Amino acid sequence: MATKRLYRSTSDRMVAGVCGGLAAYLDLDPTLVRILWVIVVLFGGFGVLLYLIMWIIVPEAPPTAWQPGPPGA
Repeated sequence: MATKRLYRSTSDRMVAGVCGGLAAYLDLDPTLVRILWVIVVLFGGFGVLLYLIMWIIVPEAPPTAWQPGPPGA
């Protein structure tokens, strides 16, 4: 059985691919993850720091890893 791994997205990224990779890992829409992230940044205050930490720690997806394409592709 294949295990799921968290990677930064190379195909669905706005800045570093953290939200796109997190959305792929959780099987959610990337827009929803981005909206939730903005809410955490605005109300929690620690979202920017968490994003930077994940940018450094989470590896970029290898070319062989499955990447969701853009909608309608």
